[in-house]
Amino acid sequence: MSCACGHHHNHAPPLARGGEEIRLEPPLVALSGRLICKDTAQMLLALDLLTEHVALSRAEPGNLRFDLAQADDPLVWELNELYADEAAFQAHRARLHGSRWGRESHGIERDFTRSEPAPRIRAEEPQDHAAIAALLTRAFGGAAEARLIEALRAEDSLALSLVAEAAGTIIGHVALSPLRAEAPALALAPLAVHPAVQSRGIGAALVRAALAAFDDHAIVVLGDPAYYGRFGFIPAELDSPYAGPHLMALGPQLPAGSRIAHAPAFAAL
Repeated sequence: MSCACGHHHNHAPPLARGGEEIRLEPPLVALSGRLICKDTAQMLLALDLLTEHVALSRAEPGNLRFDLAQADDPLVWELNELYADEAAFQAHRARLHGSRWGRESHGIERDFTRSEPAPRIRAEEPQDHAAIAALLTRAFGGAAEARLIEALRAEDSLALSLVAEAAGTIIGHVALSPLRAEAPALALAPLAVHPAVQSRGIGAALVRAALAAFDDHAIVVLGDPAYYGRFGFIPAELDSPYAGPHLMALGPQLPAGSRIAHAPAFAAL
């Protein structure tokens, strides 16, 4: 909650707007607003309670974002919350009843606005890099894919990097990188969606957006045939270290048996 300067400032990246909207059913639930302390005693109480409150809220399986930052007025905290759906939001409220925050913070004024933001697909921006790394680490249960994206950026091998963003929160990501091949070709990897909102169409929307951006290229993916088959991917008979039933391609056909090579960053996986 605090930074190196010793204050509780908001250092979150600015909200980037625009892009293709993904309609979710049920919708996400967002809260934004303020906690307002009436005096220094309440401010000190908030400081005592909020560290635990934030940690427990972020640990909820349906929570996508829980950010609190002290405003220029030290008696005021600015709040941004995002939940996977109404059920996740109600689970959060139920948990509060037995928590220290729920028992001891009644005197602190709440001034919240509720909304149902739709995720949007857009190109990544520099301020997204840390959030993308955190999403990849959470979605894959480890940091290998996050390191892959960092390496692809470092070697200028990201042909496309798209995010699904809702209310300033990155909840999905897909990347394309160049392949050495006998015709223009790209590798689709990785594809990630926050675990709380998987199987709701966000990954599919990201894949379709990536494919539409390069419909004149062969796109190669290493993944689940049942999942990627729905987009038109078919088994690829290519000379690759990843050859096998999970290596698939879509778009202009590469010659059967021809060699492909992924960007050097993949060698570290």
